[in-house]
Amino acid sequence: MDLDVLFLSRFQFGLTIMFHYLFPPLSIGLGVIMVVTEGTYLKTKNKQYEAMARFWTKIFAVVFAMGVATGIVMEFEFGTNWATYSRYVGDVFGSPLAAEGIFAFFLESGFLAVLVFGWDRVSPKMHFFSTVMVSLGSMFSAVWIVVANSWMQTPTGYHIVGEGMTARAEITDFWAMVFNPSSVDRLVHTLIGAFILGAFFVMSITAWYILHRRHLEMAKQSFTIALVIGTIASLAALLSGHTQANTVSVTQPAKLATFEGHFRTGPADLYLFGIPNAEEERVDFGLSIPGGLSFLLHNDFTTPVTGLDQFPVEDRPPLQIPFQTYHLMVALGMYFIFITLLASFFRWRGALFDKRWMMWVFVFSIIGPYIANQAGWIAAEVGRQPWIVHGLLRTSDALSKAVQAEEVLTSIILFTVIYLFLLAIWLYIMNEKIKAGPEEPALAATAREGGLLDTMTSRTGTGGPSLTDPREKTRSSDDSGKENK
Repeated sequence: MDLDVLFLSRFQFGLTIMFHYLFPPLSIGLGVIMVVTEGTYLKTKNKQYEAMARFWTKIFAVVFAMGVATGIVMEFEFGTNWATYSRYVGDVFGSPLAAEGIFAFFLESGFLAVLVFGWDRVSPKMHFFSTVMVSLGSMFSAVWIVVANSWMQTPTGYHIVGEGMTARAEITDFWAMVFNPSSVDRLVHTLIGAFILGAFFVMSITAWYILHRRHLEMAKQSFTIALVIGTIASLAALLSGHTQANTVSVTQPAKLATFEGHFRTGPADLYLFGIPNAEEERVDFGLSIPGGLSFLLHNDFTTPVTGLDQFPVEDRPPLQIPFQTYHLMVALGMYFIFITLLASFFRWRGALFDKRWMMWVFVFSIIGPYIANQAGWIAAEVGRQPWIVHGLLRTSDALSKAVQAEEVLTSIILFTVIYLFLLAIWLYIMNEKIKAGPEEPALAATAREGGLLDTMTSRTGTGGPSLTDPREKTRSSDDSGKENK
């Protein structure tokens, strides 16, 4: 069987970036949770919020480390698998990546040390400032990565220098490249997706604590904070998604037609689900709202929408994967709105934490935001095909000339083994930290005042009277009295 080097290279890059993308959105979402909880602690001086902030900081540190470890490999793939792409548009594409390293990663990683190790070494205000900087750093990383990717979707601010094999793209207007037609909409939607993931992650863990009656006060407070963020972000995702679809209809009409299974230019239906049939140019087994897409784009049910018939067959994206992943993302987005609004209603009524069935729903709902983030990325990237830079460079022309299919296949196998190993380690560490839970505020205060050794002996009862057993204090007093006599 002949191996297709183009398919294998695309599969390899998709595999590595999808695994990497498990972590950056979560770090962005957790960063917001940390800022809110630590800020609340500074305002109220409630030790429970300090314990919450410390706990989520520990979780964040593990997620951040995994994000760094899994993101490095993609830089090398540009040189090994996509050398033609790197040579042709590297001057443009490389600038936002360099900015991400200089202005975002250094900011995030520099203040991370203060965030993790500076709790009792810097002032509370300085520590809170570090938390804000780490959170902003994670968002700035998203800014530059999304700018780079959005330029590939809607390239602007460049010109082509040279001809033939020596031709390459160069920046003519840096800010036009940064604020290309799709970057702002895509950035807003990406950040909102990260906020949803962080909120559902916190609600999943704290719902598990509530079900097992552990760390109840901390769990209920954290759940409430995450619920507010998750509800607002879920509603905002609906608005940002609509705005982004309007932009795509103008900048990448073939992509939107693929998302909606719209084959012939004219009034467009809005499909809720179905199976696109390219040969018959229809959607089989579909359920649609007649004229719904036209209404969303033009506020009119009869206004024509550009269909796939306006593009040569060789310029049309694949149908099934973008259509299904796009609709999966939308369906999950509607689920997030429903479940967070329902939980908010119960929380307002004071009955949320008594509904064990809803806590179980939130324990497993963390799967939804992960799938939605991955599905959105797949829809956007596969929907851009056959272009790696829309209208400028085809994916098939961007491959390295020297790479062999067997080499790519070998690296895919090795990456899969390594990533499975890293995933197992991450899940083990996360499970251990979640099972241990946050420190109780009284115990944490004792650790800071008396030192680690005193705290350990007070917990175990060795080396001195136990603070948790009043009988030990009584025995000590009796023994002291006997000795005095």
